[in-house]
Amino acid sequence: MESESHGDLLARLVAESRSFESSSRDAERNCWLVVHRHAHGVLPSEYDIREIPEDLYLEVLALHRQQA
Repeated sequence: MESESHGDLLARLVAESRSFESSSRDAERNCWLVVHRHAHGVLPSEYDIREIPEDLYLEVLALHRQQA
């Protein structure tokens, strides 16, 4: 199985972030949720303070906003 390209990863994470729009239209929150899930394998709990890859988050957020 081929590994996912960086561009494909960004596109997938943006698409996943849009799936949260039914409960929240906050792009920053939704992008943070999907990057957290990508990095840690689970959505964050209420008091989850684990860090996420900030560069990846910013790229996903920028693409999300660009496609709005």
